[in-house]
Amino acid sequence: MTPSGNGEPVLRVVRGNPTPEEIAALVAVLVARRGDGGAEPAPSRSAWADRSRALRRPLYPGPGAWRCSALPG
Repeated sequence: MTPSGNGEPVLRVVRGNPTPEEIAALVAVLVARRGDGGAEPAPSRSAWADRSRALRRPLYPGPGAWRCSALPG
């Protein structure tokens, strides 16, 4: 493989004789596995900004149902 900036190879074949297509497939898998290229992850949203908190569970009639209509949990 092509050497990196410090002169050491980035990828070295230890055993076998891979074709250029096999090396290209391996490099493609490694690049895809790397992800987004090291970009910072998107900041997580605050629980206050989560719109799903405004939704409530469905209400079911029965004993104690009036408690569940207003109390979280």
